[in-house]
Amino acid sequence: MKKESTWKECIESASSVSISPDKAKARSLRDTAVGRNHFLDNNNVDEDSANYIFEGYYSSALELLHALLLLRGYKVTNYICSGFYLRDVLNKKDVFRLFDDCRFKRNSLIYYGRKMDFDTAKDAIKKCKRLLEELSKILDDETEQD
Repeated sequence: MKKESTWKECIESASSVSISPDKAKARSLRDTAVGRNHFLDNNNVDEDSANYIFEGYYSSALELLHALLLLRGYKVTNYICSGFYLRDVLNKKDVFRLFDDCRFKRNSLIYYGRKMDFDTAKDAIKKCKRLLEELSKILDDETEQD
């Protein structure tokens, strides 16, 4: 099985499919992300919590990205294709690089049990917060067009 390397390949392989836009679900995902971020912002980042806090922010980023895709009328079944949408369709290469870095760190943590050292985790949290800001801006622009 060939792995996708572009948004076009994601469409061709049916990892990304067209659906009817779902504003209500997108709004719900965004609300969940905002609530989680508020909770995470009120936690102290220390050596014991940093990896878990990073995971939480990454989950919020995925929710915002899925909200954007739902508004645009897409259902995406894998995270890398969501990133390719940022890179190939929206031409947000810098946001894609942030996303991909966070995705790689999260996958290492979740699928391989590789915890980040404290400094790396703090940096990952910082990058993930920047990713959240960028995704929020994109979503704001999207909802202003409605």
